[in-house]
Amino acid sequence: MAQPLTIEDLRILAKRRVPRMFYDYADSGAWTEGTYRANETDFAGIKLRQRVAVDMTNRTLTSTMVGQPVAMPVALAPTGLTGMQHADGEILAARAASKAGVPFTLSTMSICSLEDIANHVGKPFWFQLYVMKDRDFIARLIQRAKGAGVTALVLTLDLQILGQRHKDIRNGLSAPPKPTIANLINLVTKPRWCLGMLDTPRRSFGNIVGHAKGVGDLSSLSSWTAEQFDPALSWDDVKWIKDLWGGKLILKGILDPEDAEMAAKSGADALIVSNHGGRQLDGALSSIAALPAIVEQVGGRMEILFDGGIRSGQDVIKALALGAHGTFIGRAFLYGLGAMGEEGVTRCLDIIRKELDITMALCGLRDVRDVDGRILVGGKG
Repeated sequence: MAQPLTIEDLRILAKRRVPRMFYDYADSGAWTEGTYRANETDFAGIKLRQRVAVDMTNRTLTSTMVGQPVAMPVALAPTGLTGMQHADGEILAARAASKAGVPFTLSTMSICSLEDIANHVGKPFWFQLYVMKDRDFIARLIQRAKGAGVTALVLTLDLQILGQRHKDIRNGLSAPPKPTIANLINLVTKPRWCLGMLDTPRRSFGNIVGHAKGVGDLSSLSSWTAEQFDPALSWDDVKWIKDLWGGKLILKGILDPEDAEMAAKSGADALIVSNHGGRQLDGALSSIAALPAIVEQVGGRMEILFDGGIRSGQDVIKALALGAHGTFIGRAFLYGLGAMGEEGVTRCLDIIRKELDITMALCGLRDVRDVDGRILVGGKG
């Protein structure tokens, strides 16, 4: 393939190079995948106002997210199993994000650990936390995040139980992949991936194995995770985590205005409008469809961030125009990582930055912080 010019170009290349179970893990949703598809397609119905004969010089995309300066209002979202898209994937993605001047968010279910990122990247990053029944483990994990220099904690609220993801079930998803005949046949067709994995010791969940009680090897990990995600998670737990963490706290997984109200009352610094990439409740609203009502409910009281379906800089500017202060990309950077490693993540961010910059200019603006509903057909400032 020639030089990738779009996120779709990166997706096609990643599908060729990443083993099926891990590509499917990143590029799929729950049940019928209706919400997963709507996250992306609902952006198309939002139309922009093109303006002419306006000064387009001296444009800037710089902004802030939870008070931290960013080169553009985009962060890399927390994604599990990132290190299975490409060897040492979280380290490579964090390096690309650091070079681009945008935040990187490490998932609890990452392959590379908190300490790996701190030791190999050397720049502050964010950490996403799942709440487990083992609260002692969670308390230690938060302390490890502090020790690793994490500057914002992203608490995921929408995965108390796992949505049914048919592709993952059919593929027998595991990290590393089990040596079944089907997996071995597929791996033979992915030599670049296999060589990378042979050259790294990081092949399981680095934040958990060796740190959680009773999890010392791969055989015990799957049973532990199935038992540990806590269906009893409540707003009292949010307060406990907020007090224990003591720093910037972002609540991820808000899709309903009533939950947004609870988030605002919790004292968190920001919330992320997200439906977990369409991987939890199939049939829920797309993230972009849910955004306006949440902005109306709590936009004046806490920072609203956005996650779900972004595949271009135009999607970023549409989310900003509807009231988001910043955005997250997940699948888009995973495609880049699977396609080309660190270079692919850099390419992904370059594509989004260029599209965002050109779109902003053609809508008649020079500063991304000025983006609001005025750039939308039928919108208001």
